[in-house]
Amino acid sequence: MARPLRLLCCLPAFLLVSLLMTQRVESQGKDAYPVPPEAARQTDVPTGQLLHGVFRESRIYPGTERDYWVYIPQQLTRGEPSALMVFQDGKGYCNDNWGSRAHIVFDNLIHEKAMPPTIGLFINPGVVPAANENSLPRFNRSFEYDDVSDRYARFLIEEMIPHVEATHDVKISSDPNDRGICGASSGAICAFAAAWNRPDAFRRVYSMIGTFVGLRGGDELATLVRKTEPKALRVFLQDGENDLNIYAGDWWMENQTMYRALVWAGYEVEHVWGDGKHSHEHGAAIFPDAMRWLWKDYPLPITTDLDRSQSRAKEMLVDGAEWELIGEGYQWAEGLAITDDGTLYFSDVPAAKIYRVAPGGQPELFIENSGQANGLAIGKDGRLYGACRGERKILAWDRSTQEVEVIADDISSNDLVCLSNGSIYVTDPQSKHVWHIDPVTKKRTVVDSFVGCNGITVNPDQTLLYVAHFDGRFIYSYQIAADGSLEFKQPYFHLHLPADQVASHADGMCTSAEGWLLSATESGIQICDQPGRVNLIVPKPGQGRRVCYVRLHENMLYAATADAVWKRPVQLTAAKPFNPPVLPPKPGL
Repeated sequence: MARPLRLLCCLPAFLLVSLLMTQRVESQGKDAYPVPPEAARQTDVPTGQLLHGVFRESRIYPGTERDYWVYIPQQLTRGEPSALMVFQDGKGYCNDNWGSRAHIVFDNLIHEKAMPPTIGLFINPGVVPAANENSLPRFNRSFEYDDVSDRYARFLIEEMIPHVEATHDVKISSDPNDRGICGASSGAICAFAAAWNRPDAFRRVYSMIGTFVGLRGGDELATLVRKTEPKALRVFLQDGENDLNIYAGDWWMENQTMYRALVWAGYEVEHVWGDGKHSHEHGAAIFPDAMRWLWKDYPLPITTDLDRSQSRAKEMLVDGAEWELIGEGYQWAEGLAITDDGTLYFSDVPAAKIYRVAPGGQPELFIENSGQANGLAIGKDGRLYGACRGERKILAWDRSTQEVEVIADDISSNDLVCLSNGSIYVTDPQSKHVWHIDPVTKKRTVVDSFVGCNGITVNPDQTLLYVAHFDGRFIYSYQIAADGSLEFKQPYFHLHLPADQVASHADGMCTSAEGWLLSATESGIQICDQPGRVNLIVPKPGQGRRVCYVRLHENMLYAATADAVWKRPVQLTAAKPFNPPVLPPKPGL
């Protein structure tokens, strides 16, 4: 029990309860893995500084206090951007007498040039101090570490790293290839989730006895690895066959599941399995080798390679092709509509403007006052139709003369789709209706009552209508009857939700000629097969707002992220509702 007791002496009293839990876990794992020679101080090897601090100013985790330690290698050139390695449960990694002894290992590996001069940031989990002497503190460890959202990554990027730079007179590189992150148990899934959610900030991950189980959604991560466009990450996994098997899951099996998912998806991944329990000892024994592998070939960048992936990305996306910015600085860009010749139209809803982008051109103002048009669609007659929520109208503009016609009046609306037979379907979340506008009489009829209806489109053969539930996780499917009414409503497409939200924010949608449904959601662009299953998630471009609209044209995917509009090459072909129906291939069931 000596090692946990030493740690108890090093930290403030408000961490005693969480460390007693750590003591119990460590006591299960006396695996007698040897201490590596790199964890001992060597003669003639420069010794870095280890500085202590306390951080109390978090806005992301309000009320918390936490100790942290900063390792600064002697070889560091002050004022120049430095590489960074972040550690959760920080003090357990920078103790001279037990654990990984990461600061000593760094001294030795930096000296042998196995890794660059790297700042170590060792952070303890936050604690909200007790309200009074008769109460307990609030221990934030599980909330911070087991959460698989981007919250902890934002804490590092927006708060801790700037604090360390300002307080300790160091400069940390913003290049994600210069940054790694490490942890054990819940600290390991925290490390993985930080890099997974923000590969623009962290790309090297060491996971020891990772908690990829059902505590706060970690059991879904391996599935998301398979379904999400591969990210530029390098991951080292360690676990033992006698790891925990409790109410939340089986650590040993889930670590293997994660490893197989990473291999299947084409990631650069290494692993070392042992026979240990839920203990730091094995992970500490191989810590130097893990660091060598994570930093090998530095400074060459970590990249993705779809050739080694079995992901749907390989058949839907273009290897090496990235998002290209079309325009930015909008209040809320939405409503993408694309003609057969590739002319793009999009709305800036609060600004009440519609922009046009000619093939190969730049955005130019098309309509000065759109009536706050939201969703846009091309009609069978070639005109541009808009769901104009500000004027409570459905309008149609001649794209040459800008002459406008009122198609429907006194109707609140969000999005619309125009079919090749002239029918128009409109979502109206304000009145909780889905409307049908008859192509001949222009009569509008409520065809469904739907709370939270939003994006709308049809399948390629135009016999099924799809309506997104903004506040839920499903896209609903209806069969379109001959008279335009809707039948057989089902919550058909099952979307993935952000880890910290209960709504998908499913919005603008389109379909491909191959039968795929592409939906803009909070989690990115989710691509579903005809039976309703998400096969691929394309992360949102940049780190701005959520994806709120998507469209296809030929082999180009367009996306609106509220403040910007983007495009990227893909291997999918658009099925445009204003053109004649297309029969997609029969799906695998």
